[in-house]
Amino acid sequence: MSRRLDEIDRQIVHALMADARNTSAPMIAEDMNVSAGTVRNRIERLEESGVIRGYTAIVDFEQADGRLTSVFMCTVPADERERLALAARSIPGVINVRVLMAGRRDLQVVAVGEETNDLREIARTLSGLDIRIEDEELLQTELHTPYSRFLSDDSKRSVVTDTVTLADGTAVIEVCVTEDAPIVGRSPSEARADGLLSSDAVVTSIERDGSIIHPVDNETVRSDDVVTVLPKESSEDVLKAFLVDEETASPPS
Repeated sequence: MSRRLDEIDRQIVHALMADARNTSAPMIAEDMNVSAGTVRNRIERLEESGVIRGYTAIVDFEQADGRLTSVFMCTVPADERERLALAARSIPGVINVRVLMAGRRDLQVVAVGEETNDLREIARTLSGLDIRIEDEELLQTELHTPYSRFLSDDSKRSVVTDTVTLADGTAVIEVCVTEDAPIVGRSPSEARADGLLSSDAVVTSIERDGSIIHPVDNETVRSDDVVTVLPKESSEDVLKAFLVDEETASPPS
């Protein structure tokens, strides 16, 4: 079952795809205006749910003693794809196996050898597993890049990270809070008294430093909080308490 990602999750994944080794939780948090604890908690949840399955080194095998990398495009029986993929992965020299959805060439196997004889031996082993090799190519260059649609242009200011519409049409809004947001320093009850929040808007939870605070009606909202709001009427009016009015905000010095 897939996990639904919000804007915080997506930006974390994008940052880790770009460079997981040299990217820390505080670095990601600074770019997103949330706490490092929140980022660490989100990464742990992404790992537990299987969205992030691990962290590996990208190796240039040509630079590693001039080794050869070959891509085998294969065909396997539809009901045997998963089993044969696991079998192919166990062959010494195989570093990557991809199961494709349908049609011919539904199994892609990437293998590394010191010389062509090593690759021929891997090909023979694949054929012995009832895996039909349709084509084989030596890999010259492989380029990696993070998934661009996970990147937001809204960093460095309060940003709506997620909106979910319930069956009755009600919108549940999640927003990251920056230090210049109007509600900072006030509790939800104080914000209602000051006219920032409508009387029927419900703040359901605050995520802070990786922990969920609930109930929150008398909890002071801080910068870097991730606040979940259940507006009863106009969500646009509710957001005025959390988003900075860019037209009236002071220009950066």
